[in-house]
Amino acid sequence: MRPAVILLVLFFQGCAVQPQVYKVVQSDDAYDFVAVIVKPGETLSSLAEKYLDDPHKGWVIADFNEVTSVAAGDEIIVPSEPFAKAYLSQQGYQTVPVLTYHNFSETKENLMMVTKDKFERQMRYLKENGYTVISLNQLFDFLEYRKPLPRKAVVITIDDGWQGVYTIAYPILKKYGYPATLFVYTDLINGNRKTLNWEQVAELDRGGVDVQGHTKTHRNFNKIKDAESLRKYVSEVENEITESTRIIKKKLNKDVKYLAYPYGETNNLVIAFLKQNGYRGAFTVKRGSNPFFMNHYTLNRSMIYGDFDMHDFKRNLQVSSSKALNR
Repeated sequence: MRPAVILLVLFFQGCAVQPQVYKVVQSDDAYDFVAVIVKPGETLSSLAEKYLDDPHKGWVIADFNEVTSVAAGDEIIVPSEPFAKAYLSQQGYQTVPVLTYHNFSETKENLMMVTKDKFERQMRYLKENGYTVISLNQLFDFLEYRKPLPRKAVVITIDDGWQGVYTIAYPILKKYGYPATLFVYTDLINGNRKTLNWEQVAELDRGGVDVQGHTKTHRNFNKIKDAESLRKYVSEVENEITESTRIIKKKLNKDVKYLAYPYGETNNLVIAFLKQNGYRGAFTVKRGSNPFFMNHYTLNRSMIYGDFDMHDFKRNLQVSSSKALNR
């Protein structure tokens, strides 16, 4: 076992004292820590920038000290790395909700269309209640037990490729600094009045809305068409995946790593094709959050409908569970 090093930075009447270095044994994993007294004007973000070289890692400090903010004079510990993967304990384990939207409008509301005002309120609720919106790459690092996440991590995804993504959702996402993922089915990206064009899709992708796959035509993978032979079905399934991958690669010069199944439907053949084509994982529309031990190719996503009120929205933000531990 390698001893962890704790560096104590002490202050006396406003003057820094020569740091004292102490060695302690933690376990098989060793961590470096910095103990500091918070100065006036310092925040979790500024401390993370100073000690962790990343202002977005304020959550690492907050989680370790079990605080949501800091004030001048607080004595805190800054760990060099997040302290716990998946927050697995006797009390439960971390889960990550993945929210999915389809379209947005100024005022029109229906099952698949969320108004601008509702989306704004939902995003503001996440900000004001300590949620951290993460990317799919971060989610999969967690699922592969590579890197931990903030305790209240959440993913935002949007399906299809309607104009409301660009005109309504995108400005709000930028306002809050939230990453998101847009799953496009490529036949829809034709630039008519209601749908996105590839220039807009490229702008979204550059601006923090990661564009990923939703197949070519949005066919239901679990339905064989009338008079369609098994051989034809297999060929069509493969083409839905490979052709949409090829088009996105050509248009955006990027490799597609994630898929949202049309209608949330999948089977072992589809999953085999995804693995063969280098996909890291894929999503259903089964409502629920995701622990680190979920199957990467049948991940849960919770659809946010246009008629949801805030109570409905909040019910889809489960960030921990003890379900399996209670059996």
